[in-house]
Amino acid sequence: MVNAERQTIEKLSENFSEELFFEIRDKSFEAVRRIAEGIEIGMLEEEANQMAIATLQAMGTRQGWHKPYIRFGSNTIKTFGAESEPGIRLGEDDIYFIDIGPVWEKYEGDAGETFVTGNNPEMKRCSQDVKRIFKKVSDKWKLEKCSGEVLYQFAEQTARQMGWVLNLDLSGHRLGDFPHDVHYGGSLAAIPFCPSPKLWVLEIQIRHPKQPFGAFYEDLLI
Repeated sequence: MVNAERQTIEKLSENFSEELFFEIRDKSFEAVRRIAEGIEIGMLEEEANQMAIATLQAMGTRQGWHKPYIRFGSNTIKTFGAESEPGIRLGEDDIYFIDIGPVWEKYEGDAGETFVTGNNPEMKRCSQDVKRIFKKVSDKWKLEKCSGEVLYQFAEQTARQMGWVLNLDLSGHRLGDFPHDVHYGGSLAAIPFCPSPKLWVLEIQIRHPKQPFGAFYEDLLI
């Protein structure tokens, strides 16, 4: 039963190009870098989101499988799809993340990363720890061939041990041909088998247990 479910969930089109798919992955992270270069202290979050859309359009994307999410400061604790509090400006000692889901050549990209301005030590640690947690979870997947369910149980435990709260509403998904949810629209955390390489996005969003800020990072399990 699990094998049949896995074949259905991980199905790809007959002419799927792994090479092109990975070019799109690289292009997505290049887009994150370009967007980050355009973000300035004092900018409104709404202005940053408009700039992100313009940057992606300039890079040739005409649609996204989800809209860009640029979150500043206290909005970094918002869950995926939630509306930001309006009027938030980026401060001199602040944190923000970029989350994009562009589509190029009928393939989906997905990239997310966190950045800090200034020298707030807890914000810096948050932006670094989100990547450390990602790596710990990814390493566990590689070494132990864990199911998606087990991976996110481990992610929650790891985040807690490092002093953070994991957002389990943002818990990974399929990626590939657009739209991936034709095959599976659920989360990575819900699958009872070990996810195959190069098909699944591991998402890690953490927040401070008391203060209103957090961090986000995502990439393919490869």
